[in-house]
Amino acid sequence: MTSEITLFVNPTAGRGRGARAARPAAAALRDAGYAVRTVLGEDAEDALARARAAVADGTGALVAVGGDGMVHLALQAVAGTGTPLGLVPAGTGNDFARAVGLPLRDPAAAGRMTADALKCGRVRDFDLGRVGDRWFANVLASGFDSRVNDRGNRMRLPVGRFKYDLAMLAELSALRPVPYRITLDGGAVREVEATLVAVGNGPSYGGGMRVCHGADLTDGLLDVTVVGACTRSTLLRVFPSVYKGTHVGHPVVTVLRAARVELAADGVTGYADGEPVGALPLTARCVPGAVRVVGP
Repeated sequence: MTSEITLFVNPTAGRGRGARAARPAAAALRDAGYAVRTVLGEDAEDALARARAAVADGTGALVAVGGDGMVHLALQAVAGTGTPLGLVPAGTGNDFARAVGLPLRDPAAAGRMTADALKCGRVRDFDLGRVGDRWFANVLASGFDSRVNDRGNRMRLPVGRFKYDLAMLAELSALRPVPYRITLDGGAVREVEATLVAVGNGPSYGGGMRVCHGADLTDGLLDVTVVGACTRSTLLRVFPSVYKGTHVGHPVVTVLRAARVELAADGVTGYADGEPVGALPLTARCVPGAVRVVGP
């Protein structure tokens, strides 16, 4: 493996934590004997082009410094290539880093762990979801949660998961069930009235909300959490339990699993890893072992 490592940095992640986290992470990698090249980019498109060029040039690893949005962007460069993905969590949600067991608030420790893992060959294969030509690590959200995501992404304050709590309260005033058509692995179409449908490669989004609590990053399947039509009061009672994943036992919640999930609904936008991927209908599929992650 080449001794050059590429840091893929979002300097604005976590209200500037991305830029601050890059320095101790880079120092830890250099102390371990690696040459470190930093990729910023003028915007997301330019940053991705630079990351893809680094992968094509044979970088030893692409280390994403930021939150789930940065991980999502990095996946578009490394998925399916065999180039390892390292993570220095420095964003708001950090759900993928949490799912794979990485240090969340210590960039120097994350840098040291990455260096040690690369030297020892401690790299694990994880599944990814794919919608069209877009890879995703965590959850494809649609319905109420995608509207909350949209609002939360526009909010500057508060930081952390609490802004999604506030965004949810704001969206409750317009709560309405949506007629969905769900097709699993090419089978019969299921027609349901749902508040939201979340398709999870990983278990959580929004900073620890375990909407797809049982999702396994290595089982070759996507977990589909369907929250049926419900009142505002029911949703408010169920919502706090999403942080522990116990909502899946509520009568209004149904959990399905499949390798390929087709979602159709009118007027609904899908968000993957918090990034918009387009209006439904959308088809998500699980791609086993699509990314190699530098792990603890």
